[in-house]
Amino acid sequence: MSAMMRPSTELSIRRYLDAPQVRPTALRIVLGTQLRRLRKERDISREDAGKAIRGSHAKITRLERGQVSCKERDLSDLLTLYKVLDEAERADYFELARQANTSGWWHQYNDVLEDWFELHIGLEEAASLIRTYEVQFLPGLLQTREYARAVSRLGYPGASEDRLDRLVELRMKRQELLTRPDAPKVWAVVDEAAVRRPFGGREGMRAQLEHLLKVAELPNVTLQVAPFSVGANAAAGAPITILRFSEPDLPDKVYLEQLTGAIYLDKQDAVDQYTLIMDRLCAEADPPEETDAFLKKLLHQLV
Repeated sequence: MSAMMRPSTELSIRRYLDAPQVRPTALRIVLGTQLRRLRKERDISREDAGKAIRGSHAKITRLERGQVSCKERDLSDLLTLYKVLDEAERADYFELARQANTSGWWHQYNDVLEDWFELHIGLEEAASLIRTYEVQFLPGLLQTREYARAVSRLGYPGASEDRLDRLVELRMKRQELLTRPDAPKVWAVVDEAAVRRPFGGREGMRAQLEHLLKVAELPNVTLQVAPFSVGANAAAGAPITILRFSEPDLPDKVYLEQLTGAIYLDKQDAVDQYTLIMDRLCAEADPPEETDAFLKKLLHQLV
């Protein structure tokens, strides 16, 4: 089959197979997106697709959203159900699944990594833009080791010191993406209360503010403080993270973290709603160029 005659889905998959810089989580989402497209083109329900792989419609939903890896047997059965019978095209799907199932660096922290948070780390690694709003804590990507330990101890009150060490190590490892060659752009809006709340004690907070000043100088990081005066129409009652990807087949993702879990949204109407909230927060928060003076003022108050 010539290139002009090959199906668009096959061309799309080949583009990712030929781009080794694309990370496993992104490939998993691409695979899920392609499977969803095939299912809809064949007018097959999630329930029927689930039965074909000895599962439920919920399993199909997780596969199509890229939240779980796809086993070779399940992929084979789905491709057959969707009438993808060309051996070369099937081989591309299997190779995409193989690359998508490659373990990320964070798997070495499986002893402390929550299942619901694993996907978020993978999305961070794959994102080209991360927009986040924090109400109670500073963003994990911007925390010092001391601050991260204090927050982890609060979240896991019965944890051993060894477990806390591992949780902090995981958070520090996440932050390496800020300075890698292809670092994503990070735009963080932080509620004033979170900046003033002294996790880690007075000296720990001093070190944290100094760290924020340093990180805010990175060309790919924008930091804004939402003062107490921000109106209720703009403020959100819970933390929000929106992740955008350079790959055309990956939809934006909204990440909403809860105490013992998280919600991932990618339907366009939901993404649009949270993007509007984020835009309002950015508009009503103090401008980024005022962040430096605000943090230095807080540091002076700690003298």
